[in-house]
Amino acid sequence: MSKSRTYNRRNILIVVVVVLIVAISLMLRLGYLMIFRSEDYAERAKALHERERSIKAERGSIYDANGTLLATNKPVCTISVIHAQITDSDRVVQVLSELLGLSEEKVRKRVEKNSSIERVKSNVDKEIADKIREYDLNGVMVDEDYKRYYPYGSLASKAIGFTGSDNQGIIGLEVKYDEYLKGIDGTILTLTTAYGVEIENAAEDRKEPMAGNDLYTSLDVNIQKYAEQAAKKVMESKLANNVKLIVMNPANGEIYAMVNAPEFDLNDPYTLIPEISEDYAGQTLSSEKTNELLNGMWRNACISDTYEPGSTFKIITATAALEEKVVKLSDTFFCPGYKRVEDRIIRCHKVGGHGSQTFVDGIKNSCNPVFMELGARVGVEKMYTYFKQLGLFQKTGIDLPGEANSIMHKTENIGAVELATISFGQSFQITPLQLMVASSAVVNGGTLVTPHFGVEIKSADGTYVRALDYKTTENVISKETSDTMSELLEAVVADGTGKRAYLPGFRIGGKTATSEKLPRSSNKYISSFIGFAPADDPQVMALVLIDEPTGIYYGGTVAAPVISELFDNILPYMGIEEKYTEKEIEEFNIGKIEMPDFVGKSKEEVKKQMKLYEFGEAFTSGEGDQVTAQFPLPGEKIDKGSDIVLYYGDE
Repeated sequence: MSKSRTYNRRNILIVVVVVLIVAISLMLRLGYLMIFRSEDYAERAKALHERERSIKAERGSIYDANGTLLATNKPVCTISVIHAQITDSDRVVQVLSELLGLSEEKVRKRVEKNSSIERVKSNVDKEIADKIREYDLNGVMVDEDYKRYYPYGSLASKAIGFTGSDNQGIIGLEVKYDEYLKGIDGTILTLTTAYGVEIENAAEDRKEPMAGNDLYTSLDVNIQKYAEQAAKKVMESKLANNVKLIVMNPANGEIYAMVNAPEFDLNDPYTLIPEISEDYAGQTLSSEKTNELLNGMWRNACISDTYEPGSTFKIITATAALEEKVVKLSDTFFCPGYKRVEDRIIRCHKVGGHGSQTFVDGIKNSCNPVFMELGARVGVEKMYTYFKQLGLFQKTGIDLPGEANSIMHKTENIGAVELATISFGQSFQITPLQLMVASSAVVNGGTLVTPHFGVEIKSADGTYVRALDYKTTENVISKETSDTMSELLEAVVADGTGKRAYLPGFRIGGKTATSEKLPRSSNKYISSFIGFAPADDPQVMALVLIDEPTGIYYGGTVAAPVISELFDNILPYMGIEEKYTEKEIEEFNIGKIEMPDFVGKSKEEVKKQMKLYEFGEAFTSGEGDQVTAQFPLPGEKIDKGSDIVLYYGDE
């Protein structure tokens, strides 16, 4: 009996000790949670009872060189649903599918998804969003948002680029400068029950968004329009596949225009342009094929595609020869229409040859044998040294994504034949922009520039943030060679293959090219011309490439007039004034007026016609109402501002 009592007391003691240990442990744990983990659990509780919705930041705008808006924003809304707060899901599905133009099945999937918040549709017009608000549907959120808008539609589309539904840059300047443009989103915090139901009359916690910075560029809307107009005109007249045209300041690398015709609508970037869609009319395209075509449509060929430059590359060969002093302007060459290099006969574009000619004539005539001889004199190593100095082995560094690099022979693989073809622009590939950068250094005094659009960043209120700087490398060639090349290239336009780019009053330099595409047997060509002005102080350079023109395809005939038309428009716009030589004044009757025929005209008719001409004084003689004689005589060339005499009499 005594033994049994002792056993029971021991068991009770054990139970009491265990209970005490558990109680003390729980107290210690509770104390730990209340003292040391209180902040953590307070945050968890807060998170459980809060719903967070983002407020989209307004994306920064993009401006051209004149402060004209290229990319801005339109206020729109984002429609979302919170499953836990929806009280009538059928009504929500019906209203949203009807007003948003979505299928009921698609909306129902969003509505019935048990998540904290589910986006139904973004970029919804404010008018539609306001209608949704009027229904006052529980669980439906209408939040402010912004949609990117491009006032000029397709203008410079492949350079400016566009954004996705989340307002993040996809291509072009939009993606390159996304970190400056995107801004910082704000938030709206609302209190809910543990079941996610919003608590009525509970105050919202709102963190305002921060707008993105604005990008100011060198692109000029007016120059871009002139360039697109010229490109479209030649593309339609020559039924070409596409036309690429770049306009740049060769002194500092600022790009004024970049055309990739045909362009696409930046406000509707996922719709194929007719030039592409017409080839697939009546076909059902897979998503993979559609994406392939869209990527092709968005591709900026000015920087992403390489090509054989042809005769425009003779600028580089001539520069290397002058720098190495292996040629003088007075050196003579003989062109029989071809040049034999080892076991190959490489022909000149002029079948009968140019005969005996100086180095200057060789450039004006774009004679292949002359340049093959120059290449041989310079040699592989030295030629490649100048290619490197002029940036032809590296990307230009333009502030656009997707830039390609050149495709060149390795020096150990270059024999006499390869060197000969390289010398006049064949058997290797570069991008159009690489040619422009190298040519800019040739004529600007020897400075290698970085081509770019971005000039400076400013905040939304116009406060200066930072200027954008770009690398330059001076003295890649001598000033003497640069000045000589400018004069030689001016002679090409004045009296050579580029004469169709000539404009009276403007000193224009340039070089033509007709590049045969691979394979050589395809008989397909790229016609191109690179020009700059004024030749003695280059302020603008332009390069045009016309892909597979029909009919006549020579660069001097097809491409040079494009630059002539472009310069005729943009040089006066840029403030570059005509300066006529005495020869031009005489040849083109500059400042002259052709005397009109006033005989037989009444005084009223004469008064109207006089407004069309820049005469000085108009002296009259006689009392009649009709002109019976005049001086100077009709058809005579007279100076502007000259006085005239009209004799009046009756019939």
